Amino acid sequence: MTPEQFLEFARVLPEPLLLVSGEGQLLATNQPVADILALRRQELRGRMLFELVTESTNDVVKYLQACSSSRAMVIGSLTLRKNDGQTLICRSQGAVIQPWSPESSALILLRLENRTLASSNFVLLNQKIDELAKEVQRRKEAEEALKKANQELEIRVEERTTALQETLKELQLTQIQLIQAEKMSSLGEMIAGIAHEINNPVSFIYGNLHHAYQYTQDLLKLVHIYQQLCPITPPEIQDEIEEIDLDFLIQDITQLFQSMKVGTERIKEIVKCLRSFSRLDEAELKQVNVHEGIDNTLMILEHRLQARHDNYPEIKVIKKYAQLPNVTCYAGQLNQVFMNIIVNAIDALEASANNSQWSAVNPQIQIKTELIDEQWLAVSIADNGLGINEQVHSKLFDPFFTTKAVGKGTGLGLSISYQIIVEKHKGELRCFSTPGKGAEFVMKIPVSLI
Repeated sequence: MTPEQFLEFARVLPEPLLLVSGEGQLLATNQPVADILALRRQELRGRMLFELVTESTNDVVKYLQACSSSRAMVIGSLTLRKNDGQTLICRSQGAVIQPWSPESSALILLRLENRTLASSNFVLLNQKIDELAKEVQRRKEAEEALKKANQELEIRVEERTTALQETLKELQLTQIQLIQAEKMSSLGEMIAGIAHEINNPVSFIYGNLHHAYQYTQDLLKLVHIYQQLCPITPPEIQDEIEEIDLDFLIQDITQLFQSMKVGTERIKEIVKCLRSFSRLDEAELKQVNVHEGIDNTLMILEHRLQARHDNYPEIKVIKKYAQLPNVTCYAGQLNQVFMNIIVNAIDALEASANNSQWSAVNPQIQIKTELIDEQWLAVSIADNGLGINEQVHSKLFDPFFTTKAVGKGTGLGLSISYQIIVEKHKGELRCFSTPGKGAEFVMKIPVSLI
């Protein structure tokens, strides 16, 4: 990508964007960057990034090197030094759009975001991705037309096409990560908020049940003493005793309090699972119990496992848990992987029901954990649904690929799960399936990322 192409790409976007070389030289910026620094764009071109930020040269070089060597977006922080002497702390997102080669330096796209202003424009990003895809197609057609004319030109066009394809993939991954970050942040806040609002009144009820039970027992004891001391009761009182069926009331009220206690304990358990699943109050990388994450996910999805009518019998969950140590991982993201895969298994079993194939098998999901060695463990989630054919299997982890009906699936669940397991946790995620015999997803993750 040349500076001119970058400007054409960036001029319509409201967020500040910079195109820098691997050495930190500013090759091009859009107008929002110049507005932030109170400078003209012509004054910025050719300057070094170190001159515009308060961070040390060494820190900036390390950040640019991280951007150059990573296939994913690298998050950082830069403090801009404005023309009027003031500073502005920005969240930076860097992605390499042209890797380093002996002939040319690496090109890095930096997106700046004021920490006090959280804004994004996914619609424009999608438009640009579509434009890049069309550009890739046009380059391919040009390659075929020029192939016969000049072999050297053909090689150059092929290299350019490859670079554009890599850029397109990087932008797609960037888009997925942006969508995922925003989605999980909103979902986590909502779950934690709901859990908090439920927890307060339930805790109040649960805390007062014991006192209410004790007070009731005291009143019943008083009635019992009264009956002993005054065996002959007035007709009005006797009529009321028969009307309310006092003997049944005394017998049933204890069971009533026990039922209320069990109900409130169940609600508190669900709230605890919701808070654990969202994990907003915990550090991102920490030691967790994998089985607890799976069980919390199953509890949240319990309504989808229950029988609804004759065509949708109960989905049986078979757990085969091994003895596992606590795992140092990104707990919230790992829970999302469990959620995505288990939901897909439930969808597959429901699809079997729609095809009237549940009469032949018992719908079930089997979850198995295994400690491979001191450094690795495996989690397997299998269903006995319709299975996956070879054509779908080859595209299973591609972004935006889905076989579900419009409005039911986005095609991001397994793609995001693959990134979380493979890229974030340095593990493996594989799928084994035979059409008509179900599917099994096996994830292998390290015991510790530290």
